[in-house]
Amino acid sequence: MPPFVRTLLAEGLGTFILVLFGCGAVHSAVLTGSQSGLWQVAIVWGSGVAFAAYCVGGVSGAHINPAMTIALAVWGRFPWSKVGPYIAVQLAGAILAAAALFVIYGPNLKAKEEALGVRRGELGSMVTASCYGEFYPNPGLAVPADGKWSDSAWATFKLRVTFLQAFVAEVLCTAVLALVVFAATDGRNSAAPAGYLAPLVIGLTVACLISIIAPLTQCCLNPARDFGPRLFTWFAGWGSAALPGPNGHGVVTVYILAPILGAIAGGGIYDNLLKPAFVDKGTGRRG
Repeated sequence: MPPFVRTLLAEGLGTFILVLFGCGAVHSAVLTGSQSGLWQVAIVWGSGVAFAAYCVGGVSGAHINPAMTIALAVWGRFPWSKVGPYIAVQLAGAILAAAALFVIYGPNLKAKEEALGVRRGELGSMVTASCYGEFYPNPGLAVPADGKWSDSAWATFKLRVTFLQAFVAEVLCTAVLALVVFAATDGRNSAAPAGYLAPLVIGLTVACLISIIAPLTQCCLNPARDFGPRLFTWFAGWGSAALPGPNGHGVVTVYILAPILGAIAGGGIYDNLLKPAFVDKGTGRRG
């Protein structure tokens, strides 16, 4: 097998692992109530990041995130010629993980929609679609106490998070994630964790960021994590309730553009503000 093909397969597998763990935890929480709080979902997401990195990091670098791939290319850490193939396999891995979860949670998805009193494809079915793609604000929090979906309750609840708030949240938090990734993987950073601990630090960062903004945007940080599963749900019967969904252009601006801009900004802050302070032990030069 050609080395680059093996690399791409590893990157796709890493993204599959990430989405299987992360979206799997969301399925478990939304459909069965088995998670007792946001932190349990968040730590599974973060663990999925770490597990994926441990499995494929030595082969592909475990970007498992188009925003991170683009940021690494922008700041000269990854060749632009490989960006397109990497993003393609990241999306493929995310779609395959969504399909696997759809198969194993199929009866639970139907039961949840029946309990909500909605049919798949209607506005209220975005509660089950949110097990895959993301919406702002988190539609699961809009369900009234009686457990039945209400379009009028959603109309009031959605005013809690505007486009501006969602966009800023995703840019800011993805910037923080990229900053940590760049810092934790820089061998010249004496404060960085040992190489074998970097995936855990990055995963914990993801878990903490989810704890901050998941109630607002469901915390994307990763265009493949959102768009791959969302595209799958469009084909699987949710239709326009999932893509584009009630947020309209937000599917592109909040969940694709914002993470990319945030990752570029976070990487830039590290490379241009912090990195120049470190001395290369081999050459004695800074930066």
